[in-house]
Amino acid sequence: DDDDDIPQLSSHALAALQEFYLEQQQREGMKTSQGFNQYSVGSIEEDWQLSQFWYSDETASCLANEAVVAAGKGGRIACVSAPSVYQKLKEQDGKDFSVCILEYDRRFSVYGEEFIFYDYNHPLNLPENLLPHSFDIVIADPPYLSEECLKKTAETIKYLTKGKILLCTGAIMEEQAAKHLGVKICKFIPKHSRNLANEFRCYVNYASGLD
Repeated sequence: DDDDDIPQLSSHALAALQEFYLEQQQREGMKTSQGFNQYSVGSIEEDWQLSQFWYSDETASCLANEAVVAAGKGGRIACVSAPSVYQKLKEQDGKDFSVCILEYDRRFSVYGEEFIFYDYNHPLNLPENLLPHSFDIVIADPPYLSEECLKKTAETIKYLTKGKILLCTGAIMEEQAAKHLGVKICKFIPKHSRNLANEFRCYVNYASGLD
């Protein structure tokens, strides 16, 4: 028989595979039928290899609301490596502000022109139309707890912001955050959807609602 050399799935494996594909189709169907919100936190899953850890829904909402207030009417907000805050901001459709997301993960390119590919290793490799000091507030969450990563991300932040900075990073980075960005720790303690081993904090350089 000519088919003898073709590997065959066992009936059990084949049934399991078919069940997997069926569940996948059902999930996609539910997204469509429920008017799936592409901006909801978690709509793009975390990639731990990229050191991605999404905020809890409450934290993302709190930081997004803080950014709107800090930016003011008609304000511009930049989210640097902070996609879950960007997503929360986009859920507030109709509010009087604009926002963009600077992110290494190209999956976020689904957000169209508001997505800007960003690699912290090249902090000023930015599009020409991203003018210096053109954002009322910059929210940033550097992907790694290292001074090198913070220092390079700080270059981007200082290029983009008119002045206001909201930084989210580990508590162990307090000294370096003050050194590179002149920010101070807030009372507000951000939470993640999955618990992290490192204590996480927020830092600002302006009178915020996070104290």
